[in-house]
Amino acid sequence: MNILIIHQHFKTPDEGGALRSYFLAKALVKKGFKVQVLTGLSGKNRQSQVHIEGFEVHYLPVTYANNFGFWRRIFSFLKFVWLCIRVSRKLRDVELVYAISVPLTVGLAARWMKWRHGIPYIFEVGDLWPDAAIELDVIQNSILKNFLWRMERRIYMNAKSIVALSPAIREAIQKKAPGKTLYVIPNMSDCEYFKEERKDERLAEKLKVRGKFVVSYFGAMGFANGLEYLLEGARFCQDENLPIHFILAGDGAERMNLVEKSKKLKLNNFSFQTFQNRDGIHELMNVTDAVFVCYRNAPILETGSPNKFFDGLAAGKLIIVNFGGWIRKEIEEAQCGFYVNPAKPEEIAAQLKTLLTKPSTEYGKKARELAMMKFSREKLTEAWVDILKM
Repeated sequence: MNILIIHQHFKTPDEGGALRSYFLAKALVKKGFKVQVLTGLSGKNRQSQVHIEGFEVHYLPVTYANNFGFWRRIFSFLKFVWLCIRVSRKLRDVELVYAISVPLTVGLAARWMKWRHGIPYIFEVGDLWPDAAIELDVIQNSILKNFLWRMERRIYMNAKSIVALSPAIREAIQKKAPGKTLYVIPNMSDCEYFKEERKDERLAEKLKVRGKFVVSYFGAMGFANGLEYLLEGARFCQDENLPIHFILAGDGAERMNLVEKSKKLKLNNFSFQTFQNRDGIHELMNVTDAVFVCYRNAPILETGSPNKFFDGLAAGKLIIVNFGGWIRKEIEEAQCGFYVNPAKPEEIAAQLKTLLTKPSTEYGKKARELAMMKFSREKLTEAWVDILKM
């Protein structure tokens, strides 16, 4: 079978970022499928067509970055849809389209291919959009809201089936598209790449965190992540003179604001790292004791499936979250981490102070066990490939 994956934000391990579509493509190749990927530019100069580990990637001339404003993002999304439609004329041997959201607009390209060429599509939903943008007041116009909700429903209803990245996303889609076939395949823990490791003291010395308990956040630094909460938590830790250091690694629209605020707070237990590729994250994970998964206090953001959570599990790290929902339930049931109130950053200091008083390796062991048992890449890609065969 010839499968076309449409993912505007496709990344390889050398580039860094979310690698789900890369691993899904590799899993299909391993099973004997012919795979092509349509994606946008990564910010580097690329050939328009590249062969990567058995599959073909078509790079379309569309740029996107986390620091783009609202309208610039919209332009990028719509341009990508238009170019996907144009390129699809050359991809007549495709038998199935697998369209990965976000953005939701990718579904428009998939719908067009179904209408024009009769190619069925499966739609993957990683974030509930436009609901997230509406709940965060990014979109306020009632006419635009209704237009986007109608578009969303039509994309769902025209799909052969839908893959949700969390149980909460599945429940939300069931209400919007009753009767539609739905599967849950969350993001994956790469238990072969990330493993429990002894902390490299030379690396800790290099990063100036030797002898410290290190709390790390990896990934996007956008409005939805609400990372000023982590700065406030660091301030409380500093006020109590706790041997804790916080690292933020990534990029996004809020990065410079966060850097400036950390300076104003005069934090000496906080440092920023640039956006890292997979090997860079592996290094930072080595010196990390706890992975912090942070979101702004909004119920819609509790439905997601953040990669940093699954990487932290695979590496056997204590997980800290400041939101409820299915992930909080997972870590509390597995006893591999804890929740802190999003309105009370002082709880970060209180919880970690208790942990430092009674250190335990059980959190890490249980995190790794959860990764192996429920979220390993090998198990989940097998389940995903089975869906595409149906």
